[in-house]
Amino acid sequence: MMRAWILPMLLVLCGAVIAAGQLLRGNPVAAVALLLLFALLAAATSPLIFPRSIGAQEAQRRSADDGRPIVFWRPGCVYCLRLRIRLGRRARQLHWVNIWRDPAGAAVVRSANAGNETVPTLIVANTPHVNPDPAWVRERLASSA
Repeated sequence: MMRAWILPMLLVLCGAVIAAGQLLRGNPVAAVALLLLFALLAAATSPLIFPRSIGAQEAQRRSADDGRPIVFWRPGCVYCLRLRIRLGRRARQLHWVNIWRDPAGAAVVRSANAGNETVPTLIVANTPHVNPDPAWVRERLASSA
């Protein structure tokens, strides 16, 4: 699970080094602005922005009970981040499975994508949809509500 934090940690480290350079040049405002920018980028690429992940088997069980879609994702994926941000609060209506944490989830994604771990992969009514448009996902959520 440590690999999910590599990019955010690198962003914070780079931001700190660049901010220190700006401080040494006598630019404290630029240093703070750059440090904040890198911290925001680190937060956006971290697993913290996503709803709590559950295992694939638990997600399939819950989806069978409530009919809500399952999203298979991984940290650092810009398409997963795009989907998450564009869904806003509606993202909590989905069951999220981190394929880096759950080997069964990774296997589901590989079986749906000809052996590739392409994410986000959304399962709606037992049908996989790879990198769906967020507007399409919102429509599915509205029709199931």
